[in-house]
Amino acid sequence: MNSARVTVCQMRDDPKGLAEDWAALVSHVHQNQSDLVLLPEMPFARWVMLDNQVSPLRWLEFVKQHDEWMQHLPQLSPAAVFSTRPVIQNGRWFNEAFLWDEEAGYRAVHHKTYLPDEPGFWEATWYDRGPVQFIPTNTRFGKAGFLICTEMWFTEHARHYARQGVRLLLSPRATEKATTAKWVMGGRIAAVMSGAFCLSSNRCGPSGAGFDWGGSGWIAEPDQGELVAVTSDEQPFVTVEIDLSRADLAKQGYPRYVKE
Repeated sequence: MNSARVTVCQMRDDPKGLAEDWAALVSHVHQNQSDLVLLPEMPFARWVMLDNQVSPLRWLEFVKQHDEWMQHLPQLSPAAVFSTRPVIQNGRWFNEAFLWDEEAGYRAVHHKTYLPDEPGFWEATWYDRGPVQFIPTNTRFGKAGFLICTEMWFTEHARHYARQGVRLLLSPRATEKATTAKWVMGGRIAAVMSGAFCLSSNRCGPSGAGFDWGGSGWIAEPDQGELVAVTSDEQPFVTVEIDLSRADLAKQGYPRYVKE
């Protein structure tokens, strides 16, 4: 597949807002005949890492809420869906990146490796760090790789993905409005370094902890990192048809061709 209609979004995480945004997203995806949808980081419940009071019961509820919402993914078919969710594996807690489509079902791809630990984002306190493994997954769009939120700043992995031929660099995130400009800049740089289309989706609206989520999901092109589209409060879902062969061509250009 050398072209694809890709959708990025911004969504609220309170129960009422999430339900309304989901219904609107489903309608948008079908009207725009999306091939791929990227959801925000762990999107299906309020962000449990706002405080550092770790509770197994709260984590179990966080996992349960995501498990329940995962049953809604077929509503986005025939689009493939990429995102992350909280999981428990062998007694350890992870933030798991996944791909879902109607042909193959659920496929775990990556566990978040680089975890912030500060007010509002007590991730290293709450859950376990995944192994340092950034391995592309094969999709019908070509190779795709995840850099989940904070992982985007570890730019060596964007270069590594370029060498592995990724066409799509997926960055679901949960970032606040005050830092939006920095994150958009980082996404553009990640696109240039990977020579891939960088896609990001984010939470929006009040966090419940004194700050607002930043929204501003984006699509950045693979050569110069130019923004193809950015979501907003007025346009929370954006779908663009992209030429995936541009990512193949970008690998031949600067700085991707430079040998280490």
